[in-house]
Amino acid sequence: MIRVPKRSNEKPRPRGRPPHPDQLTPGEWRIVNAVRHGLTNAEIAKRRGISEDAVKYHVRNAVAKLGLRNRGELKRWQGAPTDSGLAKRTARRLASEEPQMTALRSKLGPIAQISRTVRDIDAACAWYGGVLGLPHLYTFGKLAFFDCGGTRLFLSAESATPGPESILYLRVDDIAAAHADLTARGTEFSGAPHMIHRHADGTEEWMAFFKDPEGRPLALLSQVKKT
Repeated sequence: MIRVPKRSNEKPRPRGRPPHPDQLTPGEWRIVNAVRHGLTNAEIAKRRGISEDAVKYHVRNAVAKLGLRNRGELKRWQGAPTDSGLAKRTARRLASEEPQMTALRSKLGPIAQISRTVRDIDAACAWYGGVLGLPHLYTFGKLAFFDCGGTRLFLSAESATPGPESILYLRVDDIAAAHADLTARGTEFSGAPHMIHRHADGTEEWMAFFKDPEGRPLALLSQVKKT
């Protein structure tokens, strides 16, 4: 075999994966959003089909990259992927408004979704769809969604025991502005706004959870179309 000599002006290719253009890789974003959703390492590992050690590795990497101290700060860290619709919408809003005017201007919209836990997702779907006649929207594993006259009913069988309270999801146009608004009014959120799902058409679903004075759960919900 004749070996062709390497040209002197050729630069060696850098080894390893090239740096990602965003703060976090797509895999790290998925883990960070799950942490901000309030899931434990075990729950994240089960959902993602990976080991708990892999989850811990991603969490450590994200904390280090973002200059945070711990998981608690990561849960409340406000950030969005640079290619997300929310990041672009927030950038447009901040560019068009004075910083001191960004808070206390958001309006909570109608109830967008109500969640309810169930023991058996198939039996629940048969009852809500077949017996009640609610239009079925879509199903993801143990999660199912129905339409109640414009309000979405979210059924979840991920918990072994149905919870005592339903969660009210209030629709907002700009979840980042609404989060800043309610925080300024003294509302304590359990975590920062985070992406729950991206639909096939690119529409992103973002949520942020908080509680009323009696400790009952509520959430902000925003659907952002990718531009």
